[in-house]
Amino acid sequence: MTDDTNARIDALVKSNPVVLFMKGSPLFPQCGFSSRAVAILERLGVQFESVDVLQDQAIRQGIKGYSDWPTIPQLYVGGEFVGGSDIMMEMYEAGELGELFQKAGAAAAPQA
Repeated sequence: MTDDTNARIDALVKSNPVVLFMKGSPLFPQCGFSSRAVAILERLGVQFESVDVLQDQAIRQGIKGYSDWPTIPQLYVGGEFVGGSDIMMEMYEAGELGELFQKAGAAAAPQA
């Protein structure tokens, strides 16, 4: 991964309270895992920035090295790596994801 790519990823992660690196866009996810990640965030009512890794090969490869996590999607909250869609689902079901967003100041709607 180049320093430039790493700096771009770092800037995205640190300048947005919630960032989802995904395949496709929130309106048109390009894989089931990205679709599930978006659905969880929308269910929680969280505002988030999305980055379509299919549009930028350097980001697609670089994000894996940045987080030391091999798969996409990847969720970052408050500048910290949270995980992929499986971890998001586990945290959502346990009520932990909503709490994480509230602590990060990314006010989530109460879980129903």
